[in-house]
Amino acid sequence: MSTHRAVEKALDILLAFTPNNKELGTIDVSKLMGFHQSTVSRLLHVLADKGFLRQNPGTRKFQLGPAAMHIGLAVKKSLQANLVPIAKPYMEALREDLNETIALEIFSGTNTVLAHLEKGSARINLAGNIGDILEVHAAAGAKAILAFSTNDVRARILKGTFVRLTPNTIVDPKQLQKQFLEIRQQGISFENEEHDIGTRAMGTPIFNHDGKPIAALVVAGSVQNISLQSDSPMAIQLKETAAKISQELYHVL
Repeated sequence: MSTHRAVEKALDILLAFTPNNKELGTIDVSKLMGFHQSTVSRLLHVLADKGFLRQNPGTRKFQLGPAAMHIGLAVKKSLQANLVPIAKPYMEALREDLNETIALEIFSGTNTVLAHLEKGSARINLAGNIGDILEVHAAAGAKAILAFSTNDVRARILKGTFVRLTPNTIVDPKQLQKQFLEIRQQGISFENEEHDIGTRAMGTPIFNHDGKPIAALVVAGSVQNISLQSDSPMAIQLKETAAKISQELYHVL
């Protein structure tokens, strides 16, 4: 077997353990991959020697090992650290298409942080500056993230006291729960002059490889320019762009 072909087969064998890392023996892998048992046995032991697999002494079957875990953690850390650079070109393209302000909100566990802005020509006042903490009950991105978060996360957030920023700000937890349900159904959130009078925003979540909403992509503009329709061309384009960023984070739709 050529070195190139052996490497290909070894990688195919590693991928056979994804996504659930179920224990597999030589015969299991041979049947699954269509490789000869002697070839599979040899490659399984090579991968185990290098730490990419580990063998259960009792069953003699294999699972992914510490080296595979370390690679996965390295990828995860790099994606978390590079979320803004990953999202930035998509945000720039969306701003050019829509000519509105595009924002990236990142969930901190209790609030969202304004991580990046691509300002449209209108130069609206969008929740301050990069690094500012945004109110979870009034920001479009925060609402989108919470709507797709777990029940425990939402329950914890809704225990807080909410400040009315404008006459339109929703401060009743029951009303917010109802809004979260609508957001999950539509895939997009709306902020209708709830943070600043004269501006609207729409947001949709960005998911990581675990399917967890870690950030949100937001379009913000004047009340004249931002509709409140989930099927508007702007809303559809926003959702498509957020989905592309999620795919960069290895989220599988």
